[in-house]
Amino acid sequence: MPTDADPAAAPAAAPDLFLGLDLGTSGARAAAIDARGRVIAETRAAMADHGARRADSAAWKGAAQAALRAVAAQVDPARIRGVSVDGTSGAVLALDAAGDPLGDGRMYDERAADAAAVARIAALAPATSAAHGATSPLARAIDLAARHAPAMIAHQADWIASLLTGRVVSDESNALKTGYDPVAGAWPDWIDAAGLPRALLPEAIPSGAVSGAVSAAGAAWSGLLEGTPVVAGATDGCASFLATGAAAPGDGVTALGTTLVLKILSDRPIFAPEYGIYSHRVLGMWLAGGASNSGGGALLAHFDAEALAALSAAIDPETDSGLDYHPLARPGERFPINDPALAPRLDPRPQGGAAFLHGLLDGIAGIEALGYRRLAELGAPPLRAVRTVGGGARNAAWTRIRERRLGVPMEPARAVEAAVGAARRARAGVTGKAAGEAVGGAAGGAGRGGRA
Repeated sequence: MPTDADPAAAPAAAPDLFLGLDLGTSGARAAAIDARGRVIAETRAAMADHGARRADSAAWKGAAQAALRAVAAQVDPARIRGVSVDGTSGAVLALDAAGDPLGDGRMYDERAADAAAVARIAALAPATSAAHGATSPLARAIDLAARHAPAMIAHQADWIASLLTGRVVSDESNALKTGYDPVAGAWPDWIDAAGLPRALLPEAIPSGAVSGAVSAAGAAWSGLLEGTPVVAGATDGCASFLATGAAAPGDGVTALGTTLVLKILSDRPIFAPEYGIYSHRVLGMWLAGGASNSGGGALLAHFDAEALAALSAAIDPETDSGLDYHPLARPGERFPINDPALAPRLDPRPQGGAAFLHGLLDGIAGIEALGYRRLAELGAPPLRAVRTVGGGARNAAWTRIRERRLGVPMEPARAVEAAVGAARRARAGVTGKAAGEAVGGAAGGAGRGGRA
């Protein structure tokens, strides 16, 4: 008869889980993965169910709570070994001394009200800083500080994570566009001169570092267990990249959405403001990328979705189109060619829709290949593999055309949801393992491919 001390009689321990929470512009998503990266549970809560405005911090809080509690109801919270939060890049809000919001947040695409602040940033910030521009999060933070006299300015992910831990801490990814220097690992002193006292900004720690643990109040709010480690997250774009399974220098992710967005993991930072390129520190490496104005929007200027599917089936992807196109929906390009006046190049136009579409797909694949070469010229490692997200990933002919042009394996994205990337971030922060997932492991549902 087995005894209590007999290992054969003891029940197997339930596998560890890691939880990611993603705050987007329309809702919150939560995902739990196991140690191999397989998605065990996923939930979503719409912002609209908790507030009428996308910048409404109460809606952020309500959607986040609903998503977390839904996951906690699907799995045993005692199995969750870590949680991480990603947020909308560039979303900031003002907090009082108790850590409560002072009004609405300011979203990534909102222009700063103080044009003088934008000019000061332009004059003081290094050219390589990601804080430049009329939609700079730093400029919006200056607006908030002038309006509310807050105790702190935080990013969306910082504040939601603080509801779990009781402590407002940022990460080097979300802090980047607010002026943080990821190379020096500090908020630079020119931020004070630009008009925002650095004392108002939270401490920024490396993405993936443990920032605290779920407090008693956080447990009551979220349904998670008190003491669960909380890991510093990243922006939604970085989390989406991590969700694909990319983890080694030279791993690239192409987002084939309305535009064409390329990102690559690098062993060194890359900053090229003339191409809109800056680098996030993730996985102990750097994530750099650029965005072309070509992409799905240039295709939809000529064909609807039904025609694209039918004509793609008539294309032989093993042959070149013989056409030298640079497809654009309208004039202007930013990467890998920086020319705001660049006109679409779509001549000559052959007879037959399939031949024309072949030229368009070939042209966008050429832009993608040039983009990765440009990143290598700027210091990125050679491309070793590409994973694809976004609607274009489903076009088999285009995938093969791209594979031939890029000359590297096209690996399947293990997931596309940013919440899965945040869960991977939690796992890496708690276990120290960024990779190790089984091939063909996690697979997410339909998600927000193409987020930058």
